[in-house]
Amino acid sequence: MTSSKKYKWIFIPRFRAGVYTWKASRLACQRLREAASEIKKVARKDPILGGEGAVLLAERLWPALEHIDTSSGALGMAVDKALDILIPIIVDAPADEKIREKWLDRLWLAMVDDGVDYLGPVGDRWGEICGSADVAERYADDLIPTLRSSWLNVTPGSYFHGATACLSCLLTASRYHELLETLDLDRHSMWHYRRYGVEALLALGKKAEAVQYAEASRGLNQPDWVIDQACEKILISSGLYEEAYQRYGLKAAVANSYIARFRAIVKRYPDKEKSHILTDLIASTPGEEGKWFATAKEVKLYDLALELVSQSPCDLKTLKRAARDYIDTEPEFALGSALAALRWLSEGRGYNVTSIDVVEVYDLAIDAASKLNKVNEVSDQIRRLVGSYKSTSGSFVLHFLQGRMC
Repeated sequence: MTSSKKYKWIFIPRFRAGVYTWKASRLACQRLREAASEIKKVARKDPILGGEGAVLLAERLWPALEHIDTSSGALGMAVDKALDILIPIIVDAPADEKIREKWLDRLWLAMVDDGVDYLGPVGDRWGEICGSADVAERYADDLIPTLRSSWLNVTPGSYFHGATACLSCLLTASRYHELLETLDLDRHSMWHYRRYGVEALLALGKKAEAVQYAEASRGLNQPDWVIDQACEKILISSGLYEEAYQRYGLKAAVANSYIARFRAIVKRYPDKEKSHILTDLIASTPGEEGKWFATAKEVKLYDLALELVSQSPCDLKTLKRAARDYIDTEPEFALGSALAALRWLSEGRGYNVTSIDVVEVYDLAIDAASKLNKVNEVSDQIRRLVGSYKSTSGSFVLHFLQGRMC
């Protein structure tokens, strides 16, 4: 291992205590990405030095970020992403027991001093960070009396910051029954803790009981979609694909967009017809049919896509892109997309719409119509469509198309 005292980490001066001010969230997020990237690069060549770098950054997080405004949530997400990189580096580092014990001591002190629980994920995986079942067992023995006392204490606000660290160590040490008995003391049945019980039951080979245990964890302020994902994973691992799909498939798929959600389900259920999955997703989101337009287009269900966008609006840019990209290969679909865009523009659906948008959509419709040899027919259709809206938005669209529709 290269001595950490000799190696000059670039990130260290950027994570001094109090280095960031109230409005420095964006800069801190950038520095976190850079630091995680630096540590990851070093770990490829020297895993132990990489682990040392990960510990160094972890113990500097709270002192450096303490004064930043975190109300947007961006900084918390950046910290979580950084820890997603750092924790596996610490876990996988081939450090001897002496080095790892020092890391554990430093990380524990950092967690105790952490004012907003940035290092919560470190505690969540404490058993793995211990590096061996023997070390995890020692920590479990030290922590479990305090955890039990905390959960048996009926005084409001009773809390032990090392709860997940203890549960994680019990799991790593294969003390499954003791883990489950300890979880029974938790009066609030929080999924954040009970997920370790699910893992314990799985380790005992009790998959059906694990699903039941996860289901019993539902309640106020509990993450249903995370529980759905855990249950789905168990059923899939048991080969019960259809049951997994019917009970959890749609609910467990959480993504940043509708099409990403569809792709996630397709990836987990490759033998299931894509059109069937899409139909189920559409049925699960009544009133949002138009938002599945792009997904139907990807599956080449063009008629369905146009039917969906006729029921509820779709993003203008998505419709314009479809009209532009499919003029040569699917002119009917391109025309339908452009006409749908004109309809929703006339109804006032759209954000920061300009005259350029209106004219561009009209031109795309006429270009598609020319491919189909029905320009006059489509021109009349557009004239009737736009003229039927007497609202301000309809007048806006009509104003910019009058010269072109003459």
